[in-house]
Amino acid sequence: MENQLENVPSQKNSWLKSITNRIGLQQLIILIVLFLIYGFFAFMSPAFRTSNTLTSILDASYYVGFLALGVTFVIITGGIDLSIGTNMMCAAITGGVIYNRFGAPLWLALLAIIAMATAFGLLNGLLVAKLKLPAFIATLGTMMITRGLSSILSNVQTETFPLRDSGDGWYKSIFRTGNNFPTGVILLLVMGIIAAIVLNKTKIGRYIFAIGSNSEATRLSGVNIVRSEATAYVIAGFFAGLAAIAYAATYTTIMPGAGAGFEMDGIAAVVVGGTSLSGGVGSILGTMIGVFIMTVLKIGLPYLDLQPHYQIFITGFVVILAVYVDIYRNRKKAK
Repeated sequence: MENQLENVPSQKNSWLKSITNRIGLQQLIILIVLFLIYGFFAFMSPAFRTSNTLTSILDASYYVGFLALGVTFVIITGGIDLSIGTNMMCAAITGGVIYNRFGAPLWLALLAIIAMATAFGLLNGLLVAKLKLPAFIATLGTMMITRGLSSILSNVQTETFPLRDSGDGWYKSIFRTGNNFPTGVILLLVMGIIAAIVLNKTKIGRYIFAIGSNSEATRLSGVNIVRSEATAYVIAGFFAGLAAIAYAATYTTIMPGAGAGFEMDGIAAVVVGGTSLSGGVGSILGTMIGVFIMTVLKIGLPYLDLQPHYQIFITGFVVILAVYVDIYRNRKKAK
């Protein structure tokens, strides 16, 4: 009997160790943080506990989630992409112009959105990987270009995508069905799984990690770091295109010149999810958890009657804390 009692703690430790090994200690911690934040808002506000609130959280996660998935690849290389937000909006404006003013089929407009965003991802990749411009400066420039280009293409007019009840409203069902089921979360999870496979099970993923860990050593080992690093930015552009479609399906109306600040939502989710800004460390699972932490904060804070500037303040504090944890972790590794 005593031996059986002695085995209980070891069994519990074994169970906890098994979970930790499967998803990682840091991912487990931030997953617990996500549940704690959600529980806090549910405790503080009965109105937060409704199914409509959960739907709003999922709706808000789509475009942030796609932006974050793409920029995870870039940040793991040790780079940054400040243009993903304006790239997303510029691509959405482009699709709207093609659909509304040229009378193109909606499917063609959606393909144009993906192509436009991916093209700017390629431009960023060439500027950073080929021309060796600092990623901050290069993507800051493309952020300005895409923001201005969206106003030029639309003649500073809003572009509206078809409503659900119209003939071309089928695309909205990709992200939410007529009975209010948020199907977009399924697409987000599927793309997250694909991104994780690319990052962890393919050569390009291994090269992206290697570049972030030690770019020069990776180059000397025979890896084409220009192509691999540029690919990370192309992936970020592609996901910005998916984010543009998600945004158009959720909000319908696209404002020209918008998008500045959206990149911070995506980057913040990646950092909160445990991806190191110094490169070489990161996971798609962590990014996905970070996305939902940011969206729960975004949706939950108004239930506490906080004004938008308080929301921005608290979100900024969370990001600073996540960056500090990353720095502290790197310092401990260096010892």
